[in-house]
Amino acid sequence: MKATGIVRRIDELGRVVIPKEIRSTLRLKSGEPLEIFSDRDELILKKYSPIATLDKFSESTAKSLNDLSGDLAIICDTDEVLFASGDGRKEVSRKNISPKMDRILGDRKSYVANLSEGGDIVPITAQEDLTITAEIIVPIVSGGDCLGAVALLSSREGAKMDSEKIKLAQLTADILAGQFE
Repeated sequence: MKATGIVRRIDELGRVVIPKEIRSTLRLKSGEPLEIFSDRDELILKKYSPIATLDKFSESTAKSLNDLSGDLAIICDTDEVLFASGDGRKEVSRKNISPKMDRILGDRKSYVANLSEGGDIVPITAQEDLTITAEIIVPIVSGGDCLGAVALLSSREGAKMDSEKIKLAQLTADILAGQFE
């Protein structure tokens, strides 16, 4: 753990203000859920990620999606790529999502782009080094909240994401969202 040197007092209602600098660094937004852990004299706040709670299920889902589609399959929450399966998985695993990807999740609408048709490829992560030629991004929405996304990425020249792959990605997102209803 990193010491910040910041000390805050608990108010009469038991509230503590998390400094803006820390909220910005950790990408904490107003209303975002936090998990609270305690161990003797330590109190730990952690961003809550419902998708991360399904780790084995999400991991095997990404693998199955890769097996069925032949493309790089990604499952992410609203902050980072949690699971990836296929060629290029090491380049994206456990990296923060890009600002453009964050906007797609905020819009809660699926996004399909084929470079061969002049589509604009959205980087999944901020530090992405992959050459992507086609992609599908489907937000995982449950109870009106965006929990993350399912994405299929292709680096094959002239690749196109057809309706079958779009349906497959949508079905995967629906199954994951169904785990929280």
